[in-house]
Amino acid sequence: MTHVEDELTGQPECWLRAASEAADHARALPRPGERVAIVGCGTSYFMAQAAAALRENAGQGETDAFAASEFPHGRAYDRIVALTRSGTTTEVLDLLDRVRGRTRTTALTADPDTPVMTAADDVVVLDYADERSVVQTRFATTALTLLRAHLGLHPAAAVTDARTALAEPLPEGLVGCTQFTFLGRGWTVGLANEAGLKMREAALAWTEAYPAMEYRHGPISVTTRGTATWMLGTAPEGLAEQVRATGGRWIAGGLDPLAELVRVQRLAVAVAAARGLDPDRPRHLTRSVILAP
Repeated sequence: MTHVEDELTGQPECWLRAASEAADHARALPRPGERVAIVGCGTSYFMAQAAAALRENAGQGETDAFAASEFPHGRAYDRIVALTRSGTTTEVLDLLDRVRGRTRTTALTADPDTPVMTAADDVVVLDYADERSVVQTRFATTALTLLRAHLGLHPAAAVTDARTALAEPLPEGLVGCTQFTFLGRGWTVGLANEAGLKMREAALAWTEAYPAMEYRHGPISVTTRGTATWMLGTAPEGLAEQVRATGGRWIAGGLDPLAELVRVQRLAVAVAAARGLDPDRPRHLTRSVILAP
């Protein structure tokens, strides 16, 4: 078993713990009414997109998501939340240093022995969700679960659905598809982006991700036999029929969207295996991006 396979199977237990401890971390996390920016790199950026949409839609306050390298320093925020599994990512540390003393900062990390511990004003350590794999799975979803629970938006069904996602076989023939498109709406657009990234990282697969309504505006033109379109969350009316009419395969996301992401993680590992790839050693990637000064 690869590291990523082992780590993705532990997500239900990690989510249970994160949800149970959310109240303990409330003082470090955004408060209602604060103007908040959530930042990260790679997978963490896509989790930031999901968390920002959840918080703003819940009426908790204006919330934006940015890649750490693209943070707009001309804007004023009450708090910046940085997601960084390793605690060493250069762009995140540079951002936290630049706003020190001007904006309250919170970091969610997996490693308590890294520079982010002193770079941020508040730190939440999810060391039980740390990973050996380059490819992120359980840390990302556990961090998002913590933020969902903090907002009162973590359904108990998410854990049950995650266990279902791990236990049930993947749809027959899906591993053999040549192209994958992931769709989301609202907070699940971030999950769709992350699903596409997982497939590219682990399996070198041709993948794309879009807001579901945008899929009709051009991207559907590449859908044909041998391709799969996977919806994370509730699909717009009529979209499934449009995809099927192209000859492409439609995968309806019937589980909690975060549990659907677990299914995609499993698919990425399965496609990698079918192509003779090692998902623990993705091409050209390292566990943390540390740039030379």
